[in-house]
Amino acid sequence: MCVDLLSEVVAGSAAWLGRGLSCVCVQGRDGDPRPSFDLTPAQEECLQRLQSRIDVAYDSSIPQHQEALKDLWKLAFPEEELHGVVSEQWKEMGWQGKDPSTDFRGGGFISLENLLYFARKFPKSFQDLLRKQVGDRSVWEYPFAVAGINITFMLIQMLDLEAVKPRSIVGETFLRFLSVNESAFDLLYCIAFKLMDQQWLSMRASYMEFNTVMKSTRRQLEREIMVEDITSLEDLPSYSLLSQ
Repeated sequence: MCVDLLSEVVAGSAAWLGRGLSCVCVQGRDGDPRPSFDLTPAQEECLQRLQSRIDVAYDSSIPQHQEALKDLWKLAFPEEELHGVVSEQWKEMGWQGKDPSTDFRGGGFISLENLLYFARKFPKSFQDLLRKQVGDRSVWEYPFAVAGINITFMLIQMLDLEAVKPRSIVGETFLRFLSVNESAFDLLYCIAFKLMDQQWLSMRASYMEFNTVMKSTRRQLEREIMVEDITSLEDLPSYSLLSQ
């Protein structure tokens, strides 16, 4: 019941994701164009590579995509055999139905890559969030996988990654991180997921407040990224959450 109700808030399709997270976007005044920042050749190349990843849609007919999805299951539930790419078992991870491909429409293949990176790089934090093992949890919890797709979508918007050049200080600063660490987007995803869960717990949130939690998460990430003496994502205060 939790997943079905929350799907109306955070949603799994591109249309729902857009509606569900539109309130998280920064809105400028009418007629006020946002500035753009010049990029170094290295930053431009890194941005283009990341944009190429963002442009890849999840396609269940591609064997590599299916294998990546199966790998996610093995990392999430190593003790439980998956009976099929389409299976009721996926609901245990917080997908809205038995076929995760319908949820990936909103985040693309990169949202699966983000989850895989999280599971491999920070397995304890990944399992803590997946199994809701930390804190005084709500009766109506957010579904893990759907939340993960929304975090990917939120970061793409926050960093303005579909633009030719960054149009915010946050986006420009992130590209400096990306130019020295090509996994910067995946790492920021892990930080954002842990931060979101911390905000969820501190706000004692339930499913109807998911968007409020996401807005708070985005604001906190923006504040941390814009601190002057931050030179890498590992310097962000919220990075320490991944070691808890």
